[in-house]
Amino acid sequence: MLRMSDSDFVSLFNGIDLDGWIPRPRLYGTLYPGGPLLTDAYEEFPADYNDRSIGHPARWSVEDGVIVGRQDAPGSGWGGALLSEKTYGDFELLLEMKPDWPADTGVMLRRRFDSWEGLQVVVDHRRSGAIGGFFGNGIGEFHAIPFTFAAIVDEHGNAVGLREEEPAESLETWDDAKRERLEFAATSAEFLRAWRWADWNELRVLCVGNRPRVTTWVNGQKIATIDLSRLVAPNYIAEDVESTLGARGHLALEVHENDPFLGPARWGADAACRWRNIRIREI
Repeated sequence: MLRMSDSDFVSLFNGIDLDGWIPRPRLYGTLYPGGPLLTDAYEEFPADYNDRSIGHPARWSVEDGVIVGRQDAPGSGWGGALLSEKTYGDFELLLEMKPDWPADTGVMLRRRFDSWEGLQVVVDHRRSGAIGGFFGNGIGEFHAIPFTFAAIVDEHGNAVGLREEEPAESLETWDDAKRERLEFAATSAEFLRAWRWADWNELRVLCVGNRPRVTTWVNGQKIATIDLSRLVAPNYIAEDVESTLGARGHLALEVHENDPFLGPARWGADAACRWRNIRIREI
């Protein structure tokens, strides 16, 4: 599909304030429609996690014409989301992003307002992370990612770039099923050639269908395609997911909490993610 001209897009961010966006705390629901609550399924999470998280909905600000997301307070370990006031069905989304290292973030599609269900385009800019793949928040908890990466470090131990990660060194279990869930998957080499370290990177997302088929690009490089009408993954039932998400939902930007599994490897103490030039074309 040919990309349309910039004149076909509507801006979702005025560069001045958060008009049109709503901060929300990190609230967990079920692992999949009709399944157990995440806080029941994983004993590492306290039963009152949602109640405690409500007091720390992440810190969102506009600085120099850029949306900035941080934990509240920085280094506290709590996350949150910034939701679009409007809901969207079929669309093409363009935005620019600049995550620190490490910063585990993402862009949610068809996101519910009062819980965590939605399809996430991952922007996991941290060890064992991926960018441009997908995670099923509350719709099967599946990873559908083409690769993982780690940091290149200098002689002082500072991260200075990205490299392909070997499966044996991953913080999260890697298996071929994560890649095989994708209809299209770029290679890590293709992604690494496109990604600009410590700079702005453009993310393009095309989302079409009630059980959407979603494709991502980073700086013009096609990264991944997933088809939720054909996806095969544990606890994933397309009909139930379609009923849960509906044909429209919110967009959301994410600040991840430092959960019991990865802790500070998810989000550095002073880390932030920055977003600008957020534009959408409804189809």
